[in-house]
Amino acid sequence: QVQLVESGGGSVQAGGSLRLSCAAYGYTYNINYMGWFRQAPGKEREGVAAIYTAGVRTYYADSVKGRFTISQDNHKNTVYLQMNSLKPEDTAMYYCAAGSPTGGNPLEADFAYWGPGTQVTVSS
Repeated sequence: QVQLVESGGGSVQAGGSLRLSCAAYGYTYNINYMGWFRQAPGKEREGVAAIYTAGVRTYYADSVKGRFTISQDNHKNTVYLQMNSLKPEDTAMYYCAAGSPTGGNPLEADFAYWGPGTQVTVSS
């Protein structure tokens, strides 16, 4: 079993920055990908960014490319999402996910483990 603990959400004005963290605890040896997803009220969940934990490959939604950066600290089993130039449309609950999806874009995959979420609110 894997437990994910997120932190770093909050409220910021448009153009500001936030950094989300997600620490993975438990049996993490079978995890190949970690990622961030978000869901705004009345909208479907969307993949934001993902990282292949055994390498350096990263994946981003088109809406965040150039503004968000996902990174990892393997020694701490932690992934980070640095969010710059935030926009009001980035407002959502952000969820950390971990698992071993196979094939295709991990942002479109279903992950086995999910964190409880952390709220990000961007005001104009």
